[in-house]
Amino acid sequence: MALKQRILIVDDDENIAELISLYLTKECFETKIVWDGENALKELDLFKPNLILLDLMLPGIDGYQVCREVRKHNNTPIIMLSAKGETFDKVLGLELGADDYIIKPFETKELIARIKAVLRRYNIPQAESNLEEPLQYVEYPDLIINLSNYSVTYMGKTVDMPPKELELLYFLANSPNQVFTREQLLDNIWGYEYVGDTRTVDVHIKRIREKIKDHSKWKIDTVWGIGYKFITKG
Repeated sequence: MALKQRILIVDDDENIAELISLYLTKECFETKIVWDGENALKELDLFKPNLILLDLMLPGIDGYQVCREVRKHNNTPIIMLSAKGETFDKVLGLELGADDYIIKPFETKELIARIKAVLRRYNIPQAESNLEEPLQYVEYPDLIINLSNYSVTYMGKTVDMPPKELELLYFLANSPNQVFTREQLLDNIWGYEYVGDTRTVDVHIKRIREKIKDHSKWKIDTVWGIGYKFITKG
């Protein structure tokens, strides 16, 4: 029997947290509720969640700081929950490393759909069968992007990169010199069910560029007013 996936719910509103836990339990998830940021960080190693639902307005350490601390050493997916719906707040959350941002109040069905969508991207298939699947990777000078095992090697060193960043980089690099609009990238990487804006793409491109600098043989190029492309040079 497959192990249940664990969701850590971090919210100081007891009613909301209990309601979320109830619905997730019905969906066969294992849940744990903590009420503040300090305990959320402790449970990261104790509970070992597959995903964190993180409210921003917490007593003591707020959700933004919790996200920062988690991302220092851990790529566990994070979905932020907040009553703040301003673009600035969403972008800040994504820039800190959140995988999604949901505004309160929200529909429970939407929350569960978002959780499952994020987990699908993080649940990398392991070698559980004898059937060999073709490797999905692209290679350029000083850069290897392997979608089969979700790894990126740059200048001979492994780069820590959350799945959506890696998928975005792979998608662009797998079609060199082809321009993709932000909408196309959202559809292909986040899926049609994603209810976000195109700024999400810009935030992830920025994070990729911070980890992988332009090379003399290739680079991620901004096509102003349209989107992005992965350029290769002779």
